[in-house]
Amino acid sequence: MDWLQALILGLVQGLTEYLPVSSSGHLTIVSALFGVNGDDNLTFTVAVHIATVLSTLVVLWKEISWMFKGLFKFRWNEETQYVVNILISMIPIGIVGLFLKDYVEEVFSSGLLIVGCMLLLTATLLAFSYFARPRQREKITKRDAFIIGLAQAVAVMPGLSRSGSTIATGILLGDKKEKLAQFSFLMVIPPILGEALLDVLKASQEGLAAVAGGISFPALIVGFLAAFVSGCFACKWMINIVKRGKLIYFAVYCAVVGAITIICSL
Repeated sequence: MDWLQALILGLVQGLTEYLPVSSSGHLTIVSALFGVNGDDNLTFTVAVHIATVLSTLVVLWKEISWMFKGLFKFRWNEETQYVVNILISMIPIGIVGLFLKDYVEEVFSSGLLIVGCMLLLTATLLAFSYFARPRQREKITKRDAFIIGLAQAVAVMPGLSRSGSTIATGILLGDKKEKLAQFSFLMVIPPILGEALLDVLKASQEGLAAVAGGISFPALIVGFLAAFVSGCFACKWMINIVKRGKLIYFAVYCAVVGAITIICSL
């Protein structure tokens, strides 16, 4: 992997991790179009995942600081309840990661047809959330956190947007848009770090060749910085988009890209 390929994959990863258009689906499409594949290089995969986590920490630092200050007061308060909700939301994706990882990886290698179909499903979810007008609640409940976590677990399918699925699900449940984007981005930090840890363990089993994967250190840095900078931009942008309720534009985009992808796969 050269530096230009690393730049392309880093930008795609950073932007699509937060925008409701599916990072896994777009990475698969980029790989098919340009012969670029980041999944074959575990070092690069871990690097861009960590970069997206860091971008979340930078953009949402005030919220994270508020959460941990309240948590270390060691009493039941609003901050502790928020942390508990995040932990509850992690249960479904944890089960998928522990028991269904091999099946998910098999689905990821099944080609562009599944990606196109899942992009159409993403478009449908976003459209439903745009036109739905449920009564909004001030706080995300434990029940809602678990259901949003289920949406995140299902979104491991390539082409089904994680942020789109979780935010659309929360809107349909009646949670306030202003709080959903932040919750959606914070709840993904532990799963991303867990996935990176699993990749490291896999690399340690497969040996140094799997870790190195033919990528140079400058190319790795380029990919990392591209994912970090684009991730910061996309995270801030997405929070504002959700507040304004403009998800319908992404629904149209996913529908068009999904249809084109299906046609190209036939």
